[in-house]
Amino acid sequence: MRKVWQTPGGIHPAENKLQSVQQPIQPLPLPPRLWVALNQHAGAVAKPLVAVGERVLKGQMIARPQPDSGTALHAPSSGTVVAIGPHPIAHPSGLPADCIEIVCDGLEQWIDRDRHPDYRSLPRSELLVMISERGVAGLGGAGFPTAIKLASDRPIELLLINATECEPYITADDSLLRERAEQMLVGIDIASYLLGDPAERVIGIEDNKPEAIAALRTAIAARSDKAAAIELAIFPTKYPSGGEKQLIQIVTGRELPSGALPAELGIVCQNVGTLYALKRAIVDGEPLISRITTVTGKACLRNGNYETLIGTPVSALLGHNQLQPQRLARLIMGGPMMGVALPSSELPTVKTSNCFIAADASEVAPEQPAQPCIRCGLCAEACPASLLPQQLYWHAQSQQHEKLEAHNLFDCIECGACSYVCPSNIPLVQYFRAGKGEIRQQRAEKAKSDFARERFEFRQQRLEQQERDKQAKREARKLAAEQAKAAQAQGDNGAAEDNSAAALIAAAQARAAARMASPQQQRDKLTRAITSSRARLQAAEDKLTQAQHDGADHSQLQALQAAQAAAAQKLQLAEQKLAELAATDSASSSDASAAPELDAASRAIAKARDSAAAREAMSPSEKMASDLAALDKRLAKLQEKLELCEDSEQRQLLESSAAKLQAKRDALHTSSQGDQHGI
Repeated sequence: MRKVWQTPGGIHPAENKLQSVQQPIQPLPLPPRLWVALNQHAGAVAKPLVAVGERVLKGQMIARPQPDSGTALHAPSSGTVVAIGPHPIAHPSGLPADCIEIVCDGLEQWIDRDRHPDYRSLPRSELLVMISERGVAGLGGAGFPTAIKLASDRPIELLLINATECEPYITADDSLLRERAEQMLVGIDIASYLLGDPAERVIGIEDNKPEAIAALRTAIAARSDKAAAIELAIFPTKYPSGGEKQLIQIVTGRELPSGALPAELGIVCQNVGTLYALKRAIVDGEPLISRITTVTGKACLRNGNYETLIGTPVSALLGHNQLQPQRLARLIMGGPMMGVALPSSELPTVKTSNCFIAADASEVAPEQPAQPCIRCGLCAEACPASLLPQQLYWHAQSQQHEKLEAHNLFDCIECGACSYVCPSNIPLVQYFRAGKGEIRQQRAEKAKSDFARERFEFRQQRLEQQERDKQAKREARKLAAEQAKAAQAQGDNGAAEDNSAAALIAAAQARAAARMASPQQQRDKLTRAITSSRARLQAAEDKLTQAQHDGADHSQLQALQAAQAAAAQKLQLAEQKLAELAATDSASSSDASAAPELDAASRAIAKARDSAAAREAMSPSEKMASDLAALDKRLAKLQEKLELCEDSEQRQLLESSAAKLQAKRDALHTSSQGDQHGI
């Protein structure tokens, strides 16, 4: 047997487990209606794939989350979707959440199941997608998506299987191991394959489950693959040994640092219920549509464990267990230490519903007012995370959030051991949960404020750069105009300045100089554009996620998705331009980056010189005719602008320019007529 280590803290509450393990796991009668919550695991809210009135088959995917942010949801039974909208769920907030309501038809008609008993013939990436598509999530805690946890990019040396189930009353995992240990071991093999076949595979289990331990030993001994051995780590019963950090320390003797993940130590933890669901998803082709749930408590005439469809109303479980409503003092989902009190039994089960306790008055501690802290230190002795609950309590009372973080508030696993031993009846865990919520809210507000400040600063930089660019263009145009006037003064006949060769050459050179920018200026401008585009893309993604969470209609989601795609396209274009600039910006090719602009300027200058040479070859009458044609062309353009212009001030300016051009044209025409008559 594997060596185990002691952990600090912990308590020994009454177990109350024997009541629910007297009978084998039983199926529940199919309820008439099921409510599948769209958010019942860690990650983003899933998006419905079905519509009201649509018939669904058992195991059919009915909702899918965003990529890499959750798991899919499936119809627990065949029937018809009758509603998609808010419905009360079992959650500490007590708020309703979007659910898909299915009226069961009683046929239990399955989809075609895609089975893969030879899973090692499939690529790991394909298996991970399959696990996500079939809705497998952690069944022992917060419901973290299993595919994400098994897709570790770090080398894993130990696969640690959590069979502890340390909280009182709960026996779902115990019953699973007693009856289905062989199938759970197949789930261990699948997880091992996905993690690169770790050198060690250990099942951690408390010594208060002798039948489960015996079943595991028998199943392990019956396996033909002795090379990939599975060890048992059996340790004394103590709450909360089932915490991830505590189990790692018990089995390995190593303490997980604050804020670190087990994968950083080369360890991945999985619950036995999750591994059993993994086997059913891959080998049997069945998505996660049911789980084993303990229903117990003295307010029920019978206790037991049941194969419960996800979305089953709690009232159906209690009715099957012969609930005595007059004896019910409190209904709890989960265990008595970390569970959630439910306001009603008309709530659906979710993937993390491992236990329901219908407690009578003898099982519920009487309400007692909190007394002042007497500084006895019992809470610190009981804390499994080696924290100082009394210090955290004082700081939480005075809302000193910085000191709460300095005392590692977020290392608290909210096990309730401190509240259990407190002689002053102080609800310590409630203070800690409130403190965590306030800190998270402050972080979110700070992130929002920082984002707004960055946007403002980027906007200011952009406006300043635009003003500098405008000023440079104004100076370039001014220089071009001065050079054109100088060239016109040197002319012999004072014809229209736009036809002056010197003016054209000077204007082309000025425009080229204005267009030219140093590589550093171009990089700065593109960098600002990329940063701004990233900010816009993040804002668009946040708005889309919030809209999906709020249940926005299809048109709003389409508009937000279009905005997100446009922001992503702008970001990609800016990054592409910056990459192209970086590719050409080197010491050996510093002049090459300006080649396109120089070529354009050279062409403009060459064109101006050709025009000047052609003009020199003209006779006086041809020059006069060319000047008249140029003036007529400019007058025609001004007339077009006048017809389209609606602004009175702009129209006056255009009319004044047209009058001056007309006067110049008339004078040139009169001079031309005089030349023709020899005047």
